[in-house]
Amino acid sequence: MTDYLSINRANWDDRATAHANSPDYRVARFAEDPAHLSDVVRFDRQRLGDVAGLRGVHLQCHIGTDTVSLSRLGADMTGLDFSGASLTEARALALAAGAKINFIQSDVYAARDVLDGEFDLVYTGIGALCWLPSVNRWAQTVASLLAPGGRLFIREGHPVLWALDYDRTDGLLSLTEPYFEQEQPQVYDEPFTYVATDHVFTHTVTHEWNHGIGEIITAVLEAGLTLTGFEEHQSVPWNALNGRMRDLGDGEWQLTDRPARLPHTYTLQARKPV
Repeated sequence: MTDYLSINRANWDDRATAHANSPDYRVARFAEDPAHLSDVVRFDRQRLGDVAGLRGVHLQCHIGTDTVSLSRLGADMTGLDFSGASLTEARALALAAGAKINFIQSDVYAARDVLDGEFDLVYTGIGALCWLPSVNRWAQTVASLLAPGGRLFIREGHPVLWALDYDRTDGLLSLTEPYFEQEQPQVYDEPFTYVATDHVFTHTVTHEWNHGIGEIITAVLEAGLTLTGFEEHQSVPWNALNGRMRDLGDGEWQLTDRPARLPHTYTLQARKPV
């Protein structure tokens, strides 16, 4: 396998400042409004329930908007990401927002080696799993981080969404990318990102993997966790299919034409048995 970590880290280092400065992440709102939460966390707030007092870790936290939001809900948060540039932005955000969060640089698979103790909550947000070659290894890492009774909470892009042909203009939904996990990555060279920015990117190549819903759920179960919730959604928190989606408000977008055709995202919850 190629050195996907170095290739992807260079890409995310390149994105960090552009994302922090983009109006889509609304970073300044965290300093201006002490009650402000990221769109992703606000979407799942009822599903999250009361997280006050929980020791939590946000894997693949990027610039920390969801991490700060969970902290504002009362969780004692740690953020982990492999991009040093992203963590620089995350620390600046936490400082401006008045949030006490420990940010640690590490690859997800090495999280158990760099994090102390066990956690009541392991949180993963949108657009994380596609950067990992093995969902089984991810689930085993999550289980190793959880305290007995602790829970996993993840909202992610649906693997059907990741498998679509994004360039079609005829309104049809066409599955052209792998749905199931493959040994070799899907290699893309794209000089843009998913938010509004004028930044000119220099590291444009990424290596990514899709993971089927069955593979994800099986990995969680085989890691010894008990599935406690699974819900598929008909919206996604970015304009995933440009020109074919409508803005629902609150940061959510939906396929304009017959949206019930497409599972956009999902929320999965699981617990580690006591």
